[in-house]
Amino acid sequence: MPLNVIVLAAGQGKRMHSDRPKVLHMLGGRSLLGRVVDTARDLGAAKIVIVHGHGGEVVRAAFAGDVDLAWAEQREQLGTGHAVLQAMPHVDKAADVLVLYGDVPLIEAASLRRLIEAAPTTLAVMTAYADDASAYGRIVRDKTTSRVLRIVEHKDAIPEERAIKEWNTGLLATSAARLAGWLGRIKNTNAQKEYYLTDIIALAVADGLEVRTVQPANTWEVEGVNSKRQLAELERVHQRANAAALMEAGLTLADPARFDVRGNLIFGRDVSIDVNCVFEGTVKLGNRVTIGPNCVLKNVSIGDDTEINPYSLLDQATVGARCRVGPYARLRPGAALAEEVHIGNFVEVKNTKIGTGSKANHLAYVGDSELGSGVNIGAGTITCNYDGVNKQRTVIEDDVFVGSNATLVAPVRIAKGSYIGAGSTISKNTPQGQLTVARAKQVSIPAWKPPAKKG
Repeated sequence: MPLNVIVLAAGQGKRMHSDRPKVLHMLGGRSLLGRVVDTARDLGAAKIVIVHGHGGEVVRAAFAGDVDLAWAEQREQLGTGHAVLQAMPHVDKAADVLVLYGDVPLIEAASLRRLIEAAPTTLAVMTAYADDASAYGRIVRDKTTSRVLRIVEHKDAIPEERAIKEWNTGLLATSAARLAGWLGRIKNTNAQKEYYLTDIIALAVADGLEVRTVQPANTWEVEGVNSKRQLAELERVHQRANAAALMEAGLTLADPARFDVRGNLIFGRDVSIDVNCVFEGTVKLGNRVTIGPNCVLKNVSIGDDTEINPYSLLDQATVGARCRVGPYARLRPGAALAEEVHIGNFVEVKNTKIGTGSKANHLAYVGDSELGSGVNIGAGTITCNYDGVNKQRTVIEDDVFVGSNATLVAPVRIAKGSYIGAGSTISKNTPQGQLTVARAKQVSIPAWKPPAKKG
């Protein structure tokens, strides 16, 4: 039967102390709800129904381009059973149903597959164990047969039940037909006056079914986010697990506890990453790439044998093989470096192609430009690319030497083999192979005296 997934995402999340809906808070570069949706897709769900409530318009807007999602509104917060009931009109009657939560972001598809496989003829519930299961619903079993009898919420539990260490994660799987029947029978006779989804366990037992339980591969998979503290804790759990998997695949990390991937990291052989580096979006690192400490790389591709030195920021840039970038360098969107390019300390490059072997080693800004091969950009050089309205381009041909503190006023072309004298302001195209100097005549005034202070 097809699989339909219901994701409960209607909670307000008061303990987050935020105007942003809880399920839109970020973990590992993806929203909590986005992670759950991705997992549902990994399972091959034929339909994904998201139950929204608090901040529903904002939540839906965040997934505006996701045409495979169906939406159900829970206008009144009357409990998890009531929330699932709102989703049922969207569910295929002949489907298997998996219920997930938008604030439980790290559940693995492999654990959920085992849950689904346990449920074809009954109800399967994912449980976990903890020495202190405070605030969680407890799994009450028959003392003789160990079969599941019901789930009791913490607030409704007696002391003996609160001592139970097996707790309910809320994740469950069953058929749509059974789920619809049970939802119509649950009542709100409890401390919260809510319709608990967990009450369907007792109803399944009353119908003569043996409720099956499945445990996740890792307990952290079923931990939820209800506060900023819990969000930060799960972020570190996610990053540690991610780092462990990447190291198993051959990545060298100086310290896996100080390493963050907020997207996808693709790497070759013998890649080394120092501490406190952040990788966002999709980052591709070639063979033998080294990344120094405290670097941030976002949607970047880096070629073989390239070295990114400390405190460098690379955003939507392409770096060729055998390049050296930084320390303290910034490559902005559209920066494209060919092979053996050097970009040094406090150099900023934006929307610029730089040819093989060219160098800008110190204190320069190169924007909206095209540099040939073998170009040297002196310290303090800038391209003046913005006239207040439009961006203009600077073209620097092969084997040009630009002296220190030069100002290149775009649009301008520096011809092949040109030399630009230090301190020059160049606003006209230069001839090939010649030295061009454009600076005011130096004058000394012998009789000049500095102004004297009055009084």
